Amino acid sequence: MIDPLDLVDVYGADAVRYWAARSVSFGQDGSASVDGLHERYERELGNDLGNLVSRTTAMLSKYRDGELPVAESLLPPEAFEQLNRDVAQRLDVFDLTGALDEIWEFVRSLNKFVTDTKPWELAKDDAKAAELDRVLYTLADGLRVVAIALSSYLPETAPRILEALGQSDDLAWSGVARGQTTAARGIEAAQPLFPRVEAPATAA
Repeated sequence: MIDPLDLVDVYGADAVRYWAARSVSFGQDGSASVDGLHERYERELGNDLGNLVSRTTAMLSKYRDGELPVAESLLPPEAFEQLNRDVAQRLDVFDLTGALDEIWEFVRSLNKFVTDTKPWELAKDDAKAAELDRVLYTLADGLRVVAIALSSYLPETAPRILEALGQSDDLAWSGVARGQTTAARGIEAAQPLFPRVEAPATAA
């Protein structure tokens, strides 16, 4: 037996909710373990999502004095349209795991975007200031969309992401679209969304 309340005490309700939806298809049997939760907490929530938010806000703070200027997103509109359509369709048929898979593909595409564009290199060249603005806006816009898409899975974390980016707390599904991120000021490097925790003894 695994008592979910014990897990919530260690990882938080959002992480346990995420793990349950990610690991076991709704309405079906599946394997559940504390090891599995701990791994997804660190690898997916901590690294894939949490580090992306921390890096993006830290770069806005360092390279743009906490200002997010509106610029053109470098990701194609089709990527956002597909996310909006596919996640909604999966949720309509209660495919909670499949919808989360779609969202996480988008999260990973944002991490790949960071690796490919190397904003820390762009920041060294004043001639590439406009390109850096577009890269940072693309990341912020993508994270805003991710926060809205994930809000039913991570109801406590999603508003924190929007707040960290200086965005409205409006979670309407129509916000899962490209280019709706607004200019913002006072952005600071965000605290970790999912701080490191020691693996419980049962997972050691």
